[in-house]
This record gives sequence, structure tokens and C-alpha cells, in this order.
Amino acid sequence: MMPIDHLQRTEPMLAGADARFAEIDLARLRRLGMVTHDGDRTSVAEDFRIIKRPLLRSMRGADDQPVRHGNLIVVTSALPGEGKTYCAINLAMSMAMERDTTVLLVDADVARPSLLAALGLAPRPGLMDVLLDDKLDLADVILRTNVPALSILPAGRRNRHATELLASRSMTRLLEDIASRYPDRIVIFDSPPLLITTEASVLAAQMGQIVLVVEAERTTHGAVREALRQVEGCPNVNLIYNKTASSGGTDYYGYYDQEAPCSR
Repeated sequence: MMPIDHLQRTEPMLAGADARFAEIDLARLRRLGMVTHDGDRTSVAEDFRIIKRPLLRSMRGADDQPVRHGNLIVVTSALPGEGKTYCAINLAMSMAMERDTTVLLVDADVARPSLLAALGLAPRPGLMDVLLDDKLDLADVILRTNVPALSILPAGRRNRHATELLASRSMTRLLEDIASRYPDRIVIFDSPPLLITTEASVLAAQMGQIVLVVEAERTTHGAVREALRQVEGCPNVNLIYNKTASSGGTDYYGYYDQEAPCSR
């Protein structure tokens, strides 16, 4: 499978009304083994059906009281290259198959944005532009896609004060607005790795649920423990054990749900 970091941008920059629409090449994603709403029942699609279910239960309060801001879900990792963007896209695609639900996929890896490239799309204005420009509204930069229930919020321009912007009152207000204005919307953030940048822990502190991607046979126990320490204020942390070969030689995803406060 081709690494996401090496996928090429294929869509030109657009202007006007077309700038708010992005055509995702779903056939290309299927060739890369990813989940699509019109794809077959592959093993990856089944894995993410399992992965999303506890997140949806926590969001909706199926087992107890709904998690505050449970519709804000950040996907992160301890280190780069563990597959967080791959998992964020697959999770968003799987979530978009749910009835009466819409999904907003946010590229919050503002230092090294890769989400649009992974989807074969060109850079667009996005999250950082909204935080930097009071006159710019979130609706101005959200991209509709050819997946009916899925929209995308790009990272936007890079800024050396990204950590401060993500920790700002403007970001808090934006998250409050997203979480409360659209109760049927699930927002999935592709975050920077926790042990590489400070932006990741700042963002995670404002989420309702965290998904930590751990690469099999590569990420050390120490790295996982340190990553969990950085998000210990969140009571809803879920781990995906990624890039593990089953006995049949195919990749699968182990899933671990941690409901208690995440100090270890």
C-alpha cells in the first residue's frame, strides 16, 4: 500500500462557488484499500465499523450520560508515520455511512498538513485562516464533497503561532459552536503527533473523545505511556493498534476502549 505521505495532489486550485466543493477520487481510495461509502464490505471497512461503535455510543449516551462534546473526536498518535491520517479518513468515511449523521473531517495537523494530499486534493484555505481573520466564517472554508454526508475543513495557511491560535479563545468559541450548533454532526480532527508538537496536546484538551493510533512493533511502551500522559485530562481515550498482520497476512486494527481517566 502506498504511504499517504507520498500521495500526490491531483486537483487544481479553484475559485468562486467551486472553491467550496471538493471531488474526492473514490475509485483511487478504493485502490489504496481505504473505506468509501460506495465500496464493498472489505476487511478494513468491517474493522472501522467496529472501531466507530464505542465512539458513537459515548457520543449518544447509549450506555450512560452522553460525553460532553462527544461529537468532537481527535485522531492522533505518539509519533509520525503510525497511520493517524489513514485512520482519520477511514473513520470519517465509516461515520458518514451512519443514518441521520453528517461528518466534518478537519486537518488539524497545521504544521504538516497532509489530509488534502491524502485525498488527492490541492491546498485550500481552512482552519488557520478562520482563526487569523475575524471576517472569515467557518462556512467560507468548509468543503462539500461528493460523499453526501462528508465535508472537509482544510488546515489552511501555516503559521508559526499555531499552538497559541489553537489554544486561543477564538478556537474555543469555534469548537463550542461546532459542537452545539450541529448536534447531528461528528467532527473528526486529524491531529499532529503528541510527542512531536505542542499543538496536539492543546487540541486534545478541548476534545470530547481521543483516538490514539499505535503502530504495531514500532511504537515503544514508553512512547505510548508518554502520549497517554499528555492527554490524561480526557476521560475518553481509545487506542487503535495499527499495522498488525493477522495470520492470513492482511492488516487489521486492534481496538481498545479506555473509559476511565487516562493516567498510566
